[in-house]
Amino acid sequence: MVWYGSHNYYCVEVTALLQLEQVGEFGLIRLLATDTINDPATVVVGIGDDAAVFLPAARQLQLLTTDMLVENIHFDLKTTTPWQLGYKAIAVNLSDIAAMGGVPRQAAVSLALPRNTQVEFVANLYQGMKEICREFGVNIVGGDTVSSPQGLVINVVLTGEVEPANLVKRSGAQAGDVVIVTGNLGNSAAGLDILNTECWEEFDFARPLVTSHLTPRPQVKLGQLLAAAGASSMNDISDGLGSESHEIAKASGVGMVLYADRIPLSQEAIQAAAKFSKIPLNYALYGGEDYQLLVTMPPDKFERLRHQEQLRLILIGEVTEAKDEVILIYPDGTTEKIEPRGYNHFRTD
Repeated sequence: MVWYGSHNYYCVEVTALLQLEQVGEFGLIRLLATDTINDPATVVVGIGDDAAVFLPAARQLQLLTTDMLVENIHFDLKTTTPWQLGYKAIAVNLSDIAAMGGVPRQAAVSLALPRNTQVEFVANLYQGMKEICREFGVNIVGGDTVSSPQGLVINVVLTGEVEPANLVKRSGAQAGDVVIVTGNLGNSAAGLDILNTECWEEFDFARPLVTSHLTPRPQVKLGQLLAAAGASSMNDISDGLGSESHEIAKASGVGMVLYADRIPLSQEAIQAAAKFSKIPLNYALYGGEDYQLLVTMPPDKFERLRHQEQLRLILIGEVTEAKDEVILIYPDGTTEKIEPRGYNHFRTD
């Protein structure tokens, strides 16, 4: 077997197109276990024993997050490559660690695979995971593989560490704080709309939107910087700005005022909204999967940070004393109460 690689795609040349039934669970594990340790100083035992053993840093709080991706709920194999899917499976977990101000450390990956899955598919899936793990210094130290009677399921568990003084939760926002986001919102939802047309290459504005959806960039370094600079609360934008702003407001016992004309939208997202006869701002409010950070911070600390660092931090509103209320103000002065209408797995409306 020979691996061919670039920064954004891996291909596996396999002598025969083997299926999992032919290599078995342990043959698959032996295949996938190579090149999984990027920070060996923190790992005592990796893949291959009953449990992984790793060394947490002294005087650090330990973080733990997990995300599950289910075929035809979170992804469609007709519109994503296995490499992209593996990359995204790790990225969404990294984003959770970023929202706590932490440093990601150890990952465990569990897969439920249909028996007729080709080994090449799984190998490429893991290459996407390994690529982003190398970038952020994360070790893959274990997991599980099982058969699935219908569809692919990926579950990632990720640990992280954070200095106690830098831990940021959703519950720390205070009235008078500014509300910040770390980049454009709505690109991922627009990208999903484009992918669902099955001819997205025809749109000259499509590529950055599709890329945002299939291979999102977690804001890990920026989360650490914001935490150290005095962020009072953070949340990663996985379910849309409307949902995430309500999560902070509810956890902190505060409200928010957001300004519609300050919420950053890319020109490509605006073009996509026009193409699909949608309201561009709704991509940002209710689309989700942008994996930017929603941040609150005392205004003086924000001003110091903005002048010290060449960062794209967009001020979109303020925290108010109104409890669990998020108000959107339009340029003409009209207001709208924002509901937490981001993606909800168990809602039927």
